[in-house]
Amino acid sequence: MESFSESLVELTDRLPAHPHNKWIQRALAVLVRLAGEEVDRLDWKILTAALEDLEQAFQRFYPYRHIRKISIFGSARTPPENPEYRLAVDFARQIVQQGYMAITGAGGGIMEAANQGATREHSFGLNIQLPFEQGANAFIAGDVKLIEFKYFFTRKLFFLRESDAIAVFPGGFGTLDEVFETLTLSQTGRYGPVPLVLIDAPGESYWEEWNEYICGHLAKRGLVSSEDHSLYTITQDLGVACQTISDFYRVYHSSRYVNRNFVIRLNCELSEVAVEQLNEEFEDILVQGKIAKTQALPQEAGDETVSLPRLIFEYNQRDSARLTQMIRRINQLGCLSLEEEHPERK
Repeated sequence: MESFSESLVELTDRLPAHPHNKWIQRALAVLVRLAGEEVDRLDWKILTAALEDLEQAFQRFYPYRHIRKISIFGSARTPPENPEYRLAVDFARQIVQQGYMAITGAGGGIMEAANQGATREHSFGLNIQLPFEQGANAFIAGDVKLIEFKYFFTRKLFFLRESDAIAVFPGGFGTLDEVFETLTLSQTGRYGPVPLVLIDAPGESYWEEWNEYICGHLAKRGLVSSEDHSLYTITQDLGVACQTISDFYRVYHSSRYVNRNFVIRLNCELSEVAVEQLNEEFEDILVQGKIAKTQALPQEAGDETVSLPRLIFEYNQRDSARLTQMIRRINQLGCLSLEEEHPERK
């Protein structure tokens, strides 16, 4: 108890000079408030285990924060002789050759195939503690980038938080859960924009049949937007899958909100003519004003992207599919040559 008190005193002394003191104080204030409430032992166990999940994942990913990563989902039950298994091996191998890293659930089937194709050096494995079916596969077991999670919700957070693209092969409930969560968070603006690629083996129709349900039942009844199909790409061609991901980051780099404004960072500056084209084509997603060129805003001081040119506009925050279409248009209008492209760099 004495050492714990000393640690708290030391932390308190250091807080004023810490660059993130505001957030540390808020986190500590939450714990202090909870300590004064009627909170069950189980609640404290959940809170503690969740924080431990977050702690280890933050630490493991931090050294690789400047490398773009792709989360690869699919069935844990796909055997090595299945064409989809070989396709996942080849896909992971190709994205690593393009400079990306792969993130999987560390289990068998498609996860194992993706770790095999990406190799241990370029793989992360986000394992979940289950009473069945989820030991880490041989291609990531024992690696420092294998992270053991207690909770699905913390594990799922890092699949999306750390990913610059999502690639999905056929699977069961878990795979479809991951697809629909990605789409839900993309549609509501809580994740992305990122490319989502749904990959079938040649001659198979798993995702086309899934899409028929989306179009025939959800879109037809107005339960999703008719534009939402822009949030994903379905293909049987690995070349198309890889190119879809790389093209997304050809000119577009990343984005963020600064107060009411949406800021898009670019790998190269767009011409005035290109910006005017964007204003004509995407006026419908603006609350007011126009899309304009800008440099880094004062609120972005110290950001590692401060040197990148930007676009700024007041986005309506509801037409995520149209925003995705706009990013694809930006990549078409951009000026980078093949020699200048480095989509894997963040």
